[in-house]
Amino acid sequence: MALHIERFGQPRRDTDRVAKATTALVHGFTQNANCWGPFANGLAADGPLLAIDLPGHGRSAHDDADLPTAAELTSAAIAYAGGASTWIGYSMGGRVLLHAALAAPASIGRLVLIGATPGIINKADRSKRQSVDNRLADRLLADGLDSFLDFWLDLPLFANLSPAASARTSRQTNRPEGLAASLRNCGTGTQAPLWDRLGELSMPVLIIAGDHDKKFCTIGRDMALAIGANADFVVIEGAGHACHLEDPAATAAVITAV
Repeated sequence: MALHIERFGQPRRDTDRVAKATTALVHGFTQNANCWGPFANGLAADGPLLAIDLPGHGRSAHDDADLPTAAELTSAAIAYAGGASTWIGYSMGGRVLLHAALAAPASIGRLVLIGATPGIINKADRSKRQSVDNRLADRLLADGLDSFLDFWLDLPLFANLSPAASARTSRQTNRPEGLAASLRNCGTGTQAPLWDRLGELSMPVLIIAGDHDKKFCTIGRDMALAIGANADFVVIEGAGHACHLEDPAATAAVITAV
């Protein structure tokens, strides 16, 4: 079974009924294709969009997929849907798209990463993070999805994210088993670091972070330097990790202005 796809926006012309999408959207952990909210609406004014349900999320299966496999499935889903010129990944979705971009760079015209990381360099730190993710998976299955979402959305990472912008209702449509599998198979602790491969990215790359998200601001700046002249790093003022949900208009404007 392929990954589930949602479509947003209208063709630019009446004759353009099977138009190549302007943008493909790949969400973060506990989200799905219906969690992009006003941000997607802002981008849809520039052309049609595709939004993917990652493995273990939304209406997609493939719970056992690791990051490279998730990247292959995502690339295949976007190609099957007719392709897209700009690929946008948030957090876990950004990590998936980094793998996709390094595996098949010619398929991506432009890469946008929001709050994403190429991985943890130190092996011991990766192992610790993997243990944390495994414990979170256990907690999710033991406590249930609603309780886990209470915990997850209350993390300092999402301190700037209002309940109205959190898309909690859409998150509640996910399967606990799928999310737990995603933590175990695609968590940051499982990711082989990609820092030494960033220079292979030849397409234009835009890296975005909220200015309150200090960790990912540092990561974003370092990523842009490692990629080279084809990369830009932009900060969204007054926003945190989920800057595209906290300030969708500003984040969409940064993407469409380039």
